[in-house]
Amino acid sequence: MAAFTREQWLTIVTFVIVNFCNALCASMQAPFYPREAAKKGLEVWAFGLVFGVFEITVFLVSPFIGLGINRFGVKRTLNVGIGLVGLVLVAYGCLGQLTSGPAFLGCSMVLRTLEACGNSAFLTGSFSAIAREFPTNVASMFAVIELFFGIGQIVGPLLGGALYQVGGFTLPFAIMGSLLFASSIFIYFVLPEIQNPPSHLTEGPKPTMAMALSKPAICIALFKVSTAACSIGFLQTTLEPHLSSISNFTSFQVGAFFMVLGGAYGLSLPVWGSLCDSKLTRNSPKLVEVAGAVLIIAGFLIMGPFKYLPITKSVPSIIGGMTLHGFGLGASLVGGFSDAHKSAIASGLPDNLDTYGLVSGLWTSVFAFGAFVGPTAGGFLYDAVTFQWAILLVVGLEAAALALLIVYLGLSCRGQPLGGYQQMETGGKEEEAPVEELEGASYGTAAAAPKGRTFSSNIGASYAAARSMSHGSSLASGSAGAGGPTLARLGERRPLL
Repeated sequence: MAAFTREQWLTIVTFVIVNFCNALCASMQAPFYPREAAKKGLEVWAFGLVFGVFEITVFLVSPFIGLGINRFGVKRTLNVGIGLVGLVLVAYGCLGQLTSGPAFLGCSMVLRTLEACGNSAFLTGSFSAIAREFPTNVASMFAVIELFFGIGQIVGPLLGGALYQVGGFTLPFAIMGSLLFASSIFIYFVLPEIQNPPSHLTEGPKPTMAMALSKPAICIALFKVSTAACSIGFLQTTLEPHLSSISNFTSFQVGAFFMVLGGAYGLSLPVWGSLCDSKLTRNSPKLVEVAGAVLIIAGFLIMGPFKYLPITKSVPSIIGGMTLHGFGLGASLVGGFSDAHKSAIASGLPDNLDTYGLVSGLWTSVFAFGAFVGPTAGGFLYDAVTFQWAILLVVGLEAAALALLIVYLGLSCRGQPLGGYQQMETGGKEEEAPVEELEGASYGTAAAAPKGRTFSSNIGASYAAARSMSHGSSLASGSAGAGGPTLARLGERRPLL
């Protein structure tokens, strides 16, 4: 980090502050919105739709925002996105004046949809900027931002509940919405412009969703992100009734269990980010994803507990399971984000903001889809077969993701990566490049990179073929630049390790 430029430091500080504020606003209404909706005669399923429509909207619009981010501009996308969320939250506060339940529900869903569009623009722009500004530290920077986002989600409900008690339904939205709108002004004056690489380094067709989703490495990474999001959504619906069979816990005590999950997730993020950025193997992000799948599976089997394990349901077993789940969630999201971006570039997509935006949009989209499926399917299965058997939904999805990752890594060990890559030597160093790039001397060369920060050049020396929600093979390997002046001859494939 000591070698970061002034622009990179400003980018880090901006995203840390704004993501913290965004998390505060996103999570603050959990303690009091259901209560306010119930006062107006709405049932649980009704205001459940208000939360569900948010994830579905993000799932639908994120890929299209990613496709247009280069034309619209990353900084402008961030400004408009976070500013829209701030204005929507202020408008939310006015809903407390409504007395009709149906009117309250309808206006809430409209505002929630607009909020989702703004949030999607902000997240997609953030991830795209990370990919562009930190080519060798993407996973680590993603982990730092996620850490502060997680802190905001922990503080948000406490702050929201306190403001609600002081000033009713309107005050929390008025204060937090104004704070978020002010943060858009902060972005405008502080965040540096995110520039595209020079055109001679990014020649090629404009990337499309079909191009990205045709790459197995990217799809595997996106699927892993979606299953991880499903796992946390599952617990949001089912943990409280699962705990009620042990003891009559208060809402604060139930919240403490989620703090265990959030704490394990936050503490593990720097470790997973460093491993993804390390030079230990070409497939570090995918190996981190494997660890994430194993930890999530183990955590849910213990929380159940699974019928055939010699474990009884108790507070210590649930805490232990949630701790493992938190570690696995961190590995899955950081590894998936890093993996997807690296796989996109390694698969031949152009090394520019079009690709970063597309992959970031897909990552945001699949995460939202998993976050919608988890609580929806989890609530249904809990009522149908109890928590002990409902956990098999998450276990099965994680097992499928684990199998795909193992197959991919196995094929890579045998010299058959899913992407049609040949290995090359560059100035005495081996490097992987797409077959169609063999005649181009600019792919992966450090000499032509502005400020020494070309994303593809950092991938060449450390990564073999794919990325995840984040994306394909790993948006940010900790590799150094390729270092060689030109692409030379075909060599033999390197082993996995």
